[in-house]
Amino acid sequence: MSRQEFHYRLTSSPDSPVAPRAGVVTTPHGSFETPAFMPVGTLATVKTLLPDEVAATGAGILLVNGYHLYLRPGHELIERMGGVHRFMGWNGPILSDSGGFQVFSLAGLRKITEQGVTFRSHIDGSEHFYTPELAMEVQAALGVDIAMPLDHVLPGTSDERAARDAVERTLRWYERCRIAQPGLATFAIIQGGVHEPLRRFHAREAVAAGAPGYSIGGLSVGESKDLMWAMTSVVTAELPVDRPRYLMGVGSPEDLVNAVARGVDMFDCVLATRLGRNGALFTDDGRVNIRNARFREDPEPIDKGCKCLSCARFSMAYLHHLFRNDEMLGYRLATIHNVHYLVRLCERMRDAIAAGRFEDFAGEYLGRYRPTDESTRMEQKARWQASDPAGAKGT
Repeated sequence: MSRQEFHYRLTSSPDSPVAPRAGVVTTPHGSFETPAFMPVGTLATVKTLLPDEVAATGAGILLVNGYHLYLRPGHELIERMGGVHRFMGWNGPILSDSGGFQVFSLAGLRKITEQGVTFRSHIDGSEHFYTPELAMEVQAALGVDIAMPLDHVLPGTSDERAARDAVERTLRWYERCRIAQPGLATFAIIQGGVHEPLRRFHAREAVAAGAPGYSIGGLSVGESKDLMWAMTSVVTAELPVDRPRYLMGVGSPEDLVNAVARGVDMFDCVLATRLGRNGALFTDDGRVNIRNARFREDPEPIDKGCKCLSCARFSMAYLHHLFRNDEMLGYRLATIHNVHYLVRLCERMRDAIAAGRFEDFAGEYLGRYRPTDESTRMEQKARWQASDPAGAKGT
């Protein structure tokens, strides 16, 4: 894919770099509107769903993971099969994560040098040497529309010295990635932990490199929500308005609204699918647990205003029955609803931006939505990460 085939067009006029905005991203496999939520298909599948079912949610772009597809089934095989679009039966745009987060999550299983990362596979223990050049080779073989460079990811609360080292290495690796595959539309990933000067420095250096888009990495990895939003604002304030901004790994409804308010365009997260398989469903009032006994005889849909397949055809009582009996259809219907909910939330925000009333929309939405308690959220996240450190099962 040529970078000339990728471009971003604003369809709104934001007041500043740190303001809600709407736009259109054009790629060789079509266009999608922003703000946009990208369902996660780590292993070339959004778990439990057919590509047509994902498309029916309104999703305009998917995410796959280069690290996982490199390990299994292998990027060479996927290239021989005609690329990841044909392999997974998805005709729209695809963004790939290089897998930096997964590689650096393998504590005790990897060694970092300037050249790359030596790690042992979480699947079979085999040793691999993952370099910026190999990360780009993998993504080029997949044939994705938007690629991510290999970056050095640290926990959000890392000290300033470690964060600076990661920033500087990420900058050097980005140049190697661009040289290795100049034809790929490769976003620059901005790190820096919770250190404002480092975030600002990295953002300015990334802008100077002239990247086609910018990803904000290393957030939602253990720091408080207040710090996450502060760092997001620091970064977006430094970015040009004519390039897309992508906040990596963020997907709670209230987080999407808060991020769009700060000038973010794109999101991905496994939360929608993972929660769906665990019986947690998104509504404008917050999450509901479909396993709760109060839904045993509830004839209403999950959300009366929702147009997804699950809400159009089935009752809460039926979903409750499916989950109480561990029926696979329950996981599928819950996933369809959660993905559709986030895609539709982005559409609602685009409509509010176009109408000049985003601030009112955000105030009304955040005033009504009851987010999950912070301690509960962190406990869930730690439990999920402990059971699946490489993130393959959580998609």
